[in-house]
Amino acid sequence: MREEKIILLELQYMPPVQYFTKLFAYDCLLLEAQENYTKGSYRNRCHIAAVNGIQALSIPLRKGKHHHKRIRDVHIAYDEPWAGRHWKSILSAYGNSPYFKFYKEELKNFFINKRYEYLWDFNYELLLYFIDTIGIHIKIEMTAEYYRQPPAYIDDWRGKINPKKPADDPAFHPQYYPQVFEDRHGFQPNLSILDVLMCNGRATRSVIRQSCKV
Repeated sequence: MREEKIILLELQYMPPVQYFTKLFAYDCLLLEAQENYTKGSYRNRCHIAAVNGIQALSIPLRKGKHHHKRIRDVHIAYDEPWAGRHWKSILSAYGNSPYFKFYKEELKNFFINKRYEYLWDFNYELLLYFIDTIGIHIKIEMTAEYYRQPPAYIDDWRGKINPKKPADDPAFHPQYYPQVFEDRHGFQPNLSILDVLMCNGRATRSVIRQSCKV
């Protein structure tokens, strides 16, 4: 009997394509639930393809020393209407995409109809939504303790899928697909899973699989 393949990843905000290629390559996603918050990552930001190029959507966090807080205890700040702004940016970027109309109301629930207190809860529900919508079959668990060095049977990918200092990943080869503003900016690889879904619909699964060379 084949041993279960386990990958350890942090929870991210509408992660990039590379993140989802790992979900196809492994049997179990072990989410890092005991770490402290880290700045400069995809934990509270994602990248979409907008009319003027790549746009970063960043979730503001309640003031305080987040890097000393456990990730599940980090609060989202609502001093400014960030959720509405993110939704407007999504409408502007993907309102004319081929498949936006099929997912509009479901996505709107996350930004307009619900209010999340914790970053973890928001990201987790979004991740489950994308996994279900794309049709990825993977077991999801959360760490019960923090591993400085996880057991050998767990592949540690924490911090490696990063907007500033990404790790080498020979297994990841971004598959081309038509994008909304490709005529202006060319193909922009490894954007948020949102971009792939809006441009490909049910074919998103195929795009991700073709981006994963294992």
